[in-house]
Amino acid sequence: MIKFDLICDKQHAFEAWFASNADYDAQKERGLVACPHCGSNAVEKALMAPSVSTARKKEAAMQLAMNSNQKTAMDQLRKAVKAIRDNSEDVGERFPEEARKIHYGESEERGIIGQASPDEVKSLVDEGVNVAPLPDLPEDKN
Repeated sequence: MIKFDLICDKQHAFEAWFASNADYDAQKERGLVACPHCGSNAVEKALMAPSVSTARKKEAAMQLAMNSNQKTAMDQLRKAVKAIRDNSEDVGERFPEEARKIHYGESEERGIIGQASPDEVKSLVDEGVNVAPLPDLPEDKN
């Protein structure tokens, strides 16, 4: 999209957006470009300062896009963690024991969450028990 500063034959200044310079020319030729103040179709481009893309503008745009992507990823992570917590039984410190019981068929198959030390997690993994940590979200620390 490109923004043009326009002026009509009555000297009313206004701006309008077009897909391209050719789009402006085509719309003007068909009489579709009109002054919003008086309705005149005698419209011309006014002198404009060019929009210069600087490294600072590019960096700001990239940062904005990155922040948006990070927000989207964080929102998706929050939803996933919530779904896991909503559909799992919190067994607290009994996690290693319950995980083993489920793994060895001594307890019903179900989703569980809880706490385990790094050594307990290593032991579970060594036994072939599938475990994964849930991330600490910023709001969990408040």
